[in-house]
Amino acid sequence: MAGAPTLAFSVRRRERELVAPAKPTPYEFKMLSDIDDQDILRFNRSGILFYRHSPSKDGLDPVKVIKAAISETLVHFYPVAGRFRELRPTRKLVVECTGEGVVFVEADANFRMDELGTSLAPPVPCYDMLLCEPESPTADVVDRPLLFIQVTRLACGGFVFGMHICHCMADGSGIVQFLTALTEFARGVHGAPTVRPVWEREVLTARWPPTVTRDHVEYTPLPNPGKDVLSPTDAYAHHVFFFGASEIAALRSQAPPDLRAVSSRFDLVGAFMWRCRTAALRYDPGDVVRLHMFVNARVRNRSKRPVPRGYYGNAIVFAAASVPAGELWRRPFGYALRLLMQAKARASEEGYVQSVANFNAAHRRPPFPKARTYLISDMTQAGLMAIDFGWGKPVYGGPATTMLATFHLEGRNEVGEAGVIVPIRLPNPVIERLIQEVNKGLTAGAVADAKANVVPDDCVLAKL
Repeated sequence: MAGAPTLAFSVRRRERELVAPAKPTPYEFKMLSDIDDQDILRFNRSGILFYRHSPSKDGLDPVKVIKAAISETLVHFYPVAGRFRELRPTRKLVVECTGEGVVFVEADANFRMDELGTSLAPPVPCYDMLLCEPESPTADVVDRPLLFIQVTRLACGGFVFGMHICHCMADGSGIVQFLTALTEFARGVHGAPTVRPVWEREVLTARWPPTVTRDHVEYTPLPNPGKDVLSPTDAYAHHVFFFGASEIAALRSQAPPDLRAVSSRFDLVGAFMWRCRTAALRYDPGDVVRLHMFVNARVRNRSKRPVPRGYYGNAIVFAAASVPAGELWRRPFGYALRLLMQAKARASEEGYVQSVANFNAAHRRPPFPKARTYLISDMTQAGLMAIDFGWGKPVYGGPATTMLATFHLEGRNEVGEAGVIVPIRLPNPVIERLIQEVNKGLTAGAVADAKANVVPDDCVLAKL
């Protein structure tokens, strides 16, 4: 599946301005949870949504509509209008609810939506012009605005909504909750926001003294962490892999019988791409490689104190599986699938999320290991493709680029078939080998699926 074409276009930005809450809001300090306050989350996470022209909205300026809606939304999400302060000597982050506001940029582009191609995926064309902050896996988030928004009018009457929000403030579900509230104010929904925001970060804050009840291997460095085949200085390329109904069926046919009916699309695609990627990277057979995946505690937290409805902070933990590279690519696909599902089940056990919070507090925000690690995130159910400011649903809604994580996103292939798209960023020779590994694995699965669906002649005759 090819990416969007490279375009030569320009974007004219107006001066940055601060949009404050529409009404006075409380001045106070709010503590982050011990899930929020991790060094790995100290960066500004991007989101970008593309909208077509809507004839029913002729005469309405999306910039003015969204800007006014931001001001109304911040009354309810007022900590977002504040600033992070760092406590010494612990480096603990707190929010000073100053009401200063968020950064807003009005912009105009000289291109039309139709010029972007039939399918959009990270990295989206000229994202650096459609976002008002640079994309980076790290950022200085202290004493700075927590949200940056740029709304860019397109020449066709459509527009692009681009944003960065500090990941310490909200996870994917929290971002979608904020954006949903924003669209409700933009559309004039009575009683907005229909889901009231809840702070309550103490739900995921460590007890004192911290009590760690699980073995958190996700934070343990792998053996020889300096030994990796990837380097930031490599010349990277991108490729988008598509998994429709036939590809999912091919993978499911290779799953062990006991996992075939219980494995999700995310499980199948995640395990498959981990195995293919490991083979394409050509690690030494004895090098231990790791899979990390986000687990949403709103869905999978078996706890006596569940995350409340409306909670927009980080409620995610990392599930981890590790294995020698040679063992991963020599064994059948079902082995990788079982490792992934076992890791996800461990992270869903009762008390696991609270143990992570206690672990982070006890170790003062431990570094997050990245060597020989494949980090994946399922965004197919995130809800970004339902974000409607009144101009209809977006053509694309998701991250602008792929930096730290590999995302599973809603998407379509060139003929319009719906499925899961997986944008991958790797050095160019590795991408070429990965394409070969994926094709080989799917071909083997298609053969297995065909054999599984063959009906014996005697069975056909019996039915006749």
